[in-house]
Amino acid sequence: MMIGAASCAPASDAGIPLVAVISFVVNQDGTRTKWIIHGERIVDQNPHIRLSIASVQLPDGRKFDQYVMRMRRAAMTLVLDDSKNHILMMWRHRFIIDRWVWELPGGYVDSAEDGQSAATREVEEETGWRPRSVSRLLTFQPMIGSADCPQEVYVAHGADHVGSPEINEAEIVRWIALGELPAMIQRGEIIGAASIIGVQYALSPALPLAQ
Repeated sequence: MMIGAASCAPASDAGIPLVAVISFVVNQDGTRTKWIIHGERIVDQNPHIRLSIASVQLPDGRKFDQYVMRMRRAAMTLVLDDSKNHILMMWRHRFIIDRWVWELPGGYVDSAEDGQSAATREVEEETGWRPRSVSRLLTFQPMIGSADCPQEVYVAHGADHVGSPEINEAEIVRWIALGELPAMIQRGEIIGAASIIGVQYALSPALPLAQ
């Protein structure tokens, strides 16, 4: 790493420098604001999550330790009915926050499957409906400041009823009209990040469908 400084520009007519002198560290890759991890110690882990403590150095040289979570990727699916006027959602209890909420179906991607297969499987397991077509929309990180937790959102058009949802997954499965969704979000009935992203996409049909 190299230490550098921004030179002061000529004074303006008001006598105020246009640029203040700033000292900074230049990393080997040419960046100045990258946070550097010098080490990471595992605290606990299971097949779904790994909790560790990372030794981090800030751009100004200060160092500190921070808890970091690294989780398996998950796939959630926005399922639209044939009319594209309703989406498939499930009402379930989330014990961590002790609340009943409406969500899109989804879950972890198993090590032996791809995201599209996981999305299809999770919809059927959690709702009893089998989507006919599934396409990837996007991947996002919901807690990027504290966790590496990739979440993939898929879009499906049409579904066939093939059975009942698993008892551990959903209390109620329902096709909800698009017109009901904004008020449900406002009332706090839909709060999961992936579900809100999927709902907002459903409410903006002009957006392109990523493959």
